[in-house]
Formats: sequence, C-alpha cells, structure tokens
Amino acid sequence: MTDEQQPEKANYGKVDPKLLEVLACPVTKEPLEYDRDAGELISRKAGLAFPIRDGIPIMLVEEARELDAD
Repeated sequence: MTDEQQPEKANYGKVDPKLLEVLACPVTKEPLEYDRDAGELISRKAGLAFPIRDGIPIMLVEEARELDAD
C-alpha cells in the first residue's frame, strides 16, 4: 500500500530514540513500549496507548486509547 492509501500513518513520523529513553507513563511512571506500526507508546500496566502525531508523543491521558483486555 502507498502512503496515499494509509493517510493516518503518514503523520506518525519517527520518534527520537533518546526521547523514548526518558519518557514514562504519566499514570504509572513506568517505561513505555514503542509500537512503531501503530504509532503509539504503550503502557501495559495502565492499559493505555498514547498516540504519536508528527513525531511528537501525546502524553495526555484524555488522548490515550484504552488497550483491549486480553
């Protein structure tokens, strides 16, 4: 698929690896997992996925997506 067929992924951008090292979940204060394919930072303990827009992590709980319970 081309970028035109997946416009929602076009704005994820790359996140600076140094930034990923220092970011923590705003709820649990624990490290986050980077899901490059989804363009999200995952907090398994909090059950939240924080979006990345234009390469900027949006670390607001009200912007986060709840993870599906497995």
